[in-house]
Amino acid sequence: MHDLRPMKRSLITLAATFALLISSPAHAQVGILNAQKFKTEVDAGKALLIDVRTPEEFTKGHIAGAVNIDWLDDGFAKNTSGLDKSKPVLLYCAAGGRSEEAKLALSKSGFKTVTDLEGGINAWKHNGLPVTTK
Repeated sequence: MHDLRPMKRSLITLAATFALLISSPAHAQVGILNAQKFKTEVDAGKALLIDVRTPEEFTKGHIAGAVNIDWLDDGFAKNTSGLDKSKPVLLYCAAGGRSEEAKLALSKSGFKTVTDLEGGINAWKHNGLPVTTK
């Protein structure tokens, strides 16, 4: 007769790991899009668009419809905590560094879908896409 205890332990471990994966907020969808694909998502109007640059940078030109929540501000977590975590989020900064950090922080805090603009607003402008100061 075979000893089934090792197999039983393996199945229990596998089930526990699966349960952790499906319940974990780290199971968020995170990604990065080039400027053209990011624009398509912005134009669809289904996501919250967040510019994580400083207010000074934001006033010099931003993507229309963006909300400015400064990643470098100590209140970033507090300022994003009241947002709908089930709604997709599109993030950008100047070149991609700050928004990458913000993307990881938002996904860890429970946001389901967070997407970053590859190359930031610099890439957006380089592709001839519009910015506004309004």
